[in-house]
Amino acid sequence: MPLKSLKEKLSSKDYSVAFGEVVKINATIVTATGLKVSISDMVRIVSNATAQETIGMVTEIDGATFFITPFSFVEGFCSGDRVFLDSTGLNIPVGESLLGRVVNPFMQPIDGKGNINNSKLSPIIKAPIAPMKRGMIDEVFSVGIKSIDGLLTCGKGQKLGIFAGSGVGKSTLMGMIVRGADAPIKVVALIGERGREVPEFIQKNLGGNLENTVIIAATSDDSPLMRKYGAFAAMSVAEYFKDQGLDVLFIMDSVTRFAMAQREIGLALGEPPTSKGYPPSSLTLLPQLMERAGKEDGKGSITAFFTVLIEGDDMSDPIADQSRSILDGHIVLSRELTDFGIYPPIHVLNSASRVMNDLISDEHLNSVMKFRRYHTLLKENDVLIRIGAYTKGSDQELDKAIAKKEDMEAFLTQKSTLQIPFEDTLNTLVEIMK
Repeated sequence: MPLKSLKEKLSSKDYSVAFGEVVKINATIVTATGLKVSISDMVRIVSNATAQETIGMVTEIDGATFFITPFSFVEGFCSGDRVFLDSTGLNIPVGESLLGRVVNPFMQPIDGKGNINNSKLSPIIKAPIAPMKRGMIDEVFSVGIKSIDGLLTCGKGQKLGIFAGSGVGKSTLMGMIVRGADAPIKVVALIGERGREVPEFIQKNLGGNLENTVIIAATSDDSPLMRKYGAFAAMSVAEYFKDQGLDVLFIMDSVTRFAMAQREIGLALGEPPTSKGYPPSSLTLLPQLMERAGKEDGKGSITAFFTVLIEGDDMSDPIADQSRSILDGHIVLSRELTDFGIYPPIHVLNSASRVMNDLISDEHLNSVMKFRRYHTLLKENDVLIRIGAYTKGSDQELDKAIAKKEDMEAFLTQKSTLQIPFEDTLNTLVEIMK
């Protein structure tokens, strides 16, 4: 090609790196112009004065102006700083080397054990499994806890919620599930919790054993966007292993902090607050995350447990109510049972597993129904029995329930360090209910 025509061709195009400019900053939103962007594009904000960088996401566009929600704090940035499109987009590196590690939502190690080398990139945001590609939940998923395996049996690919007030024992129960679950891969998302709870959960609840386990942590001091996308990033890690044909346990603590992060983002962008100050986007975000768990034909499964903090033990809280409608079952922890010294304090009468009847034998189901009936009778007549007003022989069924009361309470109680095989749990339950 002649030099003159090559020169003309090169001069007709602009090969300089495109960048925009910050025009306004507040504590939660950066306003910029000068770039052609789309919603959910990732951008880098670079300080002209200090060369300091932060990553953010485009969350709103108004003509030539776009609004960025940063992943970290914005101290040190000012008007006139440059904004660049990030070519990697909303992708994270995933792979086998994540096992045994503690990472942030970008899969960067925070455990001081060196770098993690993963070449495969996976998008944080994905569509849930298509309805007709979902496999039937027909296999028992054992978690090693008698009251769950015996009375609230869950299956591979099921989504369950753990509903509890503060200080009732969610973290202890989570640790028991992670240690006792019959799953080759375990992904734990700690979203919006206190920083000290991360090492405490690893050491106290898991005994320091992170074999075949990945922990993704976005603590309460992280930005709302980090907390929000920490949950989606953790689900992407679980999906990577599911696509390898593996059965994955996914545990997230907590959905409430995740929804609160979206509340902060939504209100900063001008969304109207609804029930308890949550904007509509907080509620629509829940199924986008939760429906990604499940069993997929030809691949593995993700069995998910989502903890939900219910303020004042109020099950009508909007996040609790919305979560319960999406999930395939709910495990309710009772403050009353902790007062009686029953741990884990699972309120079996208020809890339910929607797929249990399709998983268990008739003998198992009959034992469960009898246990729940006796438990209800004892609860209804508790005061009469305690004050001695009930006369033995007045009700034969209640007499049987009273005779089995100690064995039933023992069945509901389990040390946090114990994991009970599913067959042993079933045999014990059937024996008690004979």
